[in-house]
Amino acid sequence: MRKISQVYDIESPRQIKDLTIDELTQLCSDIRAFLIDSISKTGGHLSSNLGIVEVTVAMHYVFDSPKDKMIFDVGHQCYTHKILTGRSTQFATLRKKGGLSGYQKRSESKYDCWEAGHSSTSLSAALGYAIARDLKQEDYNVIALIGDGSLTGGMALEALNDIGSKQKKMVIIFNDNNMSISKNYSGVEKRITDIRASHLYIDLKHDVKNNLKSNKLGSNVLSTLSHFRDKIKDGVIDAPLFKEFNLNYMGPVDGHDIQSLIKVFEAAKEHDGPIVVHVLTQKGKGYKYAQQDKVGKWHGVSPFDVATGKSLSLLPPNEISWSQVISNTVMDLAEKDKTIVAITPAMAQGSKLLEFQKHFPDRFFDCGIAEQHAVTMACAMALGGLKPFVSIYSSFLQRAYDQVNHDMARMNVGVVIGIDRCGLVGDDGETHQGVFDIAMLRSVPNLILSQPKDAKEAQNMIYTAFESKKPFCIRYPRGNALYAKNKSYSLIPIGSWEKFVVGTPTQIVITYGPDVDHVINKARENKMGLLVVNARFFKPIDEVMMKDLLKMDLSITVYETDVKIGGLSSAILEYINTLDEKIHIIGIEDHYVCHGSIRSLRIQEGISTECLFEELEKHG
Repeated sequence: MRKISQVYDIESPRQIKDLTIDELTQLCSDIRAFLIDSISKTGGHLSSNLGIVEVTVAMHYVFDSPKDKMIFDVGHQCYTHKILTGRSTQFATLRKKGGLSGYQKRSESKYDCWEAGHSSTSLSAALGYAIARDLKQEDYNVIALIGDGSLTGGMALEALNDIGSKQKKMVIIFNDNNMSISKNYSGVEKRITDIRASHLYIDLKHDVKNNLKSNKLGSNVLSTLSHFRDKIKDGVIDAPLFKEFNLNYMGPVDGHDIQSLIKVFEAAKEHDGPIVVHVLTQKGKGYKYAQQDKVGKWHGVSPFDVATGKSLSLLPPNEISWSQVISNTVMDLAEKDKTIVAITPAMAQGSKLLEFQKHFPDRFFDCGIAEQHAVTMACAMALGGLKPFVSIYSSFLQRAYDQVNHDMARMNVGVVIGIDRCGLVGDDGETHQGVFDIAMLRSVPNLILSQPKDAKEAQNMIYTAFESKKPFCIRYPRGNALYAKNKSYSLIPIGSWEKFVVGTPTQIVITYGPDVDHVINKARENKMGLLVVNARFFKPIDEVMMKDLLKMDLSITVYETDVKIGGLSSAILEYINTLDEKIHIIGIEDHYVCHGSIRSLRIQEGISTECLFEELEKHG
C-alpha cells in the first residue's frame, strides 16, 4: 500500500488503517495545515473543518467507507473526509465551477452517500439507511455526525424521537464545540451547557481519558466505558436529554485525542442499537484567529492572508453588503419605533443583526435553527402589537413555507420577512441557490413580494413594509450595494413599477433588483434605445403599467435571474392571458377558500362541472 508522506498522497481511507497513533496525530496536524493554506486561497468553510479533523480521521480509521455510510450534518464540514477519500489534489478548485463541491456530493465520489446543505437532516437520513439495511438484510454501519447547533433544529429532534423508538443499530457522533454559527438560545442548548458545567463530568473527565488509554480493546474497554458511561448517563447526560429519547450514550470524549476517539468508536461500532458518542471539540482549532472567533466570522470565509487573518476581498468605497443595508434600516426605524423587533433563526452574523442585538437586546430574538418556529412566533408577536422583522436566507425560507402560508398570510398579519441571499449565491451550490422563493410565494394569497433595485429603494421598501401592516416579503441578494443613509423615508405604492427611458426606445426590458441599473448602464454604453422597467413587485404586479406597455407595441423581454417557472415572466404572461379571449381559464382565484362541503365550494369558486359547461356554451 502506498505510504503517506504528505496529504496529497492519500488516495483512499484504507491507507490510514495501518498507521500508528503518532503517525495519525501527525497526519491530523498535516491536514489542518493543508486546510488553512488551501482555504486561504479559495475561501470556504474554515472553522467547522478545523474542529473535526481528528474526529473524521478516527471515523475513517474505525469504519469502512464507502461500505459504511458516513453522513455529515449540513455537509460543509466534510473537507477532511474529502481529503481522506482521495480528493486533496482537487482542493484548488473548491467551490469553483466544475470543481470540488463544498459539501458532500454523490456524483463526486462513491464515498459521499448523502447530500445536504441545510442543517438537521443527518439523523433522519441515518435512520432511513438503517431501515433499508435491515429490510434488505445487508451488513454495514451507519454513522451520523451532527453538531450542537444542528441539534437545535426541530427535524433533528423529531428524528431522535423516532430513532429511540425504532432502536436501529447506528452511531450518532454528537460534535459539541459550543460554537454554532450563532449563539444557541434553546432549551436543548441549556441542557448541553449543563453537561459541560457538570461537576461529575469535570471530576470524571481525567479518569475516563486515562482508562481509555490504559485498556486494551475488547471486554475490558467495553466494561470500563460502560462503568463510566453509566455514571455520566445517570448523573449528567441521559437524565436531562438523551435518556428521554431512549438512546444509549458514551462520552464526553476529547475530540482532539485520536487514541481516545478510536477506542470509543470501536466500542460504539460493536453496540447493538443506536448509540450517541459525545465528542468535545474546538471550532477553528489550529488557527488562532478562528479559535478566538465568538460570532461565526470564520465559519465561512473568502480568501484571506494566513499571517494576519485579514480578508483579501475588499469592498469598494461607500459600499456595504445588502444584508447590512437592510439591518441598518431596521435598526434606524427601530430607534423611532419601539414596537419593531428582529428575529433570526441562527443567522445573526450572516444577516448582520448583531448590531441590532447590541443596541436592542430586549427586542432581538435568535430562536436557533428553527425557521418554522421563527415565522409563527413572529405572527403572534404581530397580533400582540409588535412589528416583527424576520431575516431568513432564501434557501432556508423553503423550510417555513407552511408557516408563511397558514400563519402569516392566511391570518393576514403584519410580519416583514427579509429574504436574504436571494438569487444565485454561487459557491455553495445547489442547496443554497436562492432562486425558488418567487415561485414558491407568488401563489400565496394576501402576500406582498418585492425586491428593491438599490439601497435607497431598499430603505424605503422596509419603511413601506412596516407601515403596511401586511404580510410583506422583501428579497435582496448576496453582494454589496452603494449606500447612503436615508434622511427622509417615503412610502412606495404597493404593486407599483418604475420606468426608465434610455434614448429612443425600440424595445422594452422588464427586470428587477440590481439588474435594473445594470441594464440601464449597459444600454447607455451600447447607445441602445430601451425602456427599462423596474418590476420591484412580483406580487401584486403593476397591471396599469403593464397595459400601457402592451399598447406601445414594442418587443418585450422579461429578464429574470431566478427560475422562470412561477417567476416574474409567469406573472406577466398570466396577466396578458386574461386579456386574450382565445384562452379561458377556470380555477380558484387568489384567495383562501372557506369551509363547506366540497360540492358547495366547487360551485362557490366556479370550478364545478356545471360552471365549466356554462363557460363552454358562452364561447361555443
